[in-house]
Amino acid sequence: MRHPSSGAADKSSIVVRTTILVTVAAERPVPLPAELRYTVTDPYAVCLSLGAPSAPSVDWVFARSLLADGLRGLAGAGDVVVFPRRRCRPAAVRVLLMTRKGTAVLDVATAAVTDFLRRADALVPPGTETHHIDLDRVAEQLTAGRE
Repeated sequence: MRHPSSGAADKSSIVVRTTILVTVAAERPVPLPAELRYTVTDPYAVCLSLGAPSAPSVDWVFARSLLADGLRGLAGAGDVVVFPRRRCRPAAVRVLLMTRKGTAVLDVATAAVTDFLRRADALVPPGTETHHIDLDRVAEQLTAGRE
């Protein structure tokens, strides 16, 4: 795993680029470029984007709090489960991504996750997410096409 590098960001979004180890089925781990992304327009969520820059990415969106909780212990009970690695790769956070077709096991550098969450928390402190939601836009999206 490579340590994080800051990516393009502005005052309303954060991107942290890193390399993760991906294991699918009983295969050997494969390094893969990845990005952790956060934006104030979706203040409760983070996006983990997997894939090479020249290929289409696979994006997983889940709660920022799930990622933060996973730094300290087992977090999640659905399609995404996060927990710290304590044995083989103690400097990594493990993310399990589950679908009907199978499970992918991702090892992400703890430094990348910590840096990402520190920057996201500075942009939108936990507990203040509601101040960043455009309720008019949400209501418009929910009622679009209804007359």
